[in-house]
Amino acid sequence: MNPEGRKQVIIVGAGFAGLWAARILARARVHVLLIDQNNYHTFLTLLYQTAAAELEPEEIVYPIRTILQRFHNVEFVLAQVQRVNLSEKTVHLADRDIPYDYLLLAPGSTPNFYGVPGAKEYAFPLKTLEDGGELRNHILCCFERAAQAQNVELRQREMTFVVVGGGTTGVEFIGALIELIQGPLTRDYPKLDLREARIVMLEATDSLIPGLPESLRTYTKEQLERKGVEIHLRSTVIQVTPQSVQMRDGTSIPTATIIWTGGVQGNPLAEASDLPVIHNGRVAVAPTLQVPGHPEVYVAGDLAYSVESGHPSLMVAPLAIQQGATVARNIMRHIRGENPHPFHYKDPGTMVTIGRNTAVAEVRRHAFTGFFAWLLWVGVHIYNLIGFRNRIFVLINWVWDYFLFDRPVRLILPCRHR
Repeated sequence: MNPEGRKQVIIVGAGFAGLWAARILARARVHVLLIDQNNYHTFLTLLYQTAAAELEPEEIVYPIRTILQRFHNVEFVLAQVQRVNLSEKTVHLADRDIPYDYLLLAPGSTPNFYGVPGAKEYAFPLKTLEDGGELRNHILCCFERAAQAQNVELRQREMTFVVVGGGTTGVEFIGALIELIQGPLTRDYPKLDLREARIVMLEATDSLIPGLPESLRTYTKEQLERKGVEIHLRSTVIQVTPQSVQMRDGTSIPTATIIWTGGVQGNPLAEASDLPVIHNGRVAVAPTLQVPGHPEVYVAGDLAYSVESGHPSLMVAPLAIQQGATVARNIMRHIRGENPHPFHYKDPGTMVTIGRNTAVAEVRRHAFTGFFAWLLWVGVHIYNLIGFRNRIFVLINWVWDYFLFDRPVRLILPCRHR
């Protein structure tokens, strides 16, 4: 596997951090082994659009082996890492152990249900490609059942959608869901009064999209309410059932669909490997992104927790990309006998789309709203997609939807009934 005797670098996870690290290490005299349980990289930023029948799943993924074709010192292994043995410097797979000289852990994050009873069993997360496809199936099945329902209460329950979490994913998904209902589904179900459809957002804090300036948060809330969204701030979910979601204040909302975007936690691989994890399963790393006591082990992406200028690290794609690049360069420095450099995040800004022609953006402390912010969002996301084919097909779908108010990917595959 490493015939030239080069230093072996193992990267766990082909997300933003792992993939960008592999690209840079491809230029070094090392042997890189990239391990992931999927053979594709997912552009998670647009995952919610697969759930809202706007994009096909294959339009936001790209084969890992295709990405790595031109990198002769990078190999890919399709497998799930079960744990890491730090003392023996090995990565444990189901059928073998693989030794490493340097290790980058970037397996990402998993949904955090905060111990809410029923949330894991009955709520829909949005973290994997399977999640997006399953939620799309479920939403379309809800309208099919509503079209056949003889009972008013049953029909209203099927057409009530509750989103838990008012962050970027929750806001963008709601915007896409509203346009799906008010556009294509209105024509698909002429006998249904889709004005009965109810979309509810539950946020435990006192505002949407924390981290943005107050003016942008207020604008986002006003735009969603103008579209008919019921927004409940300071609303904490205490239980999820197959028929309802219940809040701490005693309120209960009958619904067949609860979408959970309310939080994430570090991948359980960290805890299984006895790494220094904090309360949400993330690994507390040094400023250089190294694991304390193990300078050959780095952590990047959602799994890495650090504090810079008094602020904890975010769990966003731009930060993961920059961390992956920093880790790759630090490994190269370490091999040359140089000291690794600390990581410093260069914030490129935040952009959140609320729907057609409407978005908010903060770029270099300048705030934008409306159509210009929406154009910025479209341009940045098309540019960051991996693969020319994906860019073309996503752009075609967006243009088709924009001018014809139609989403041709409204396909119902076998779905889970709740």
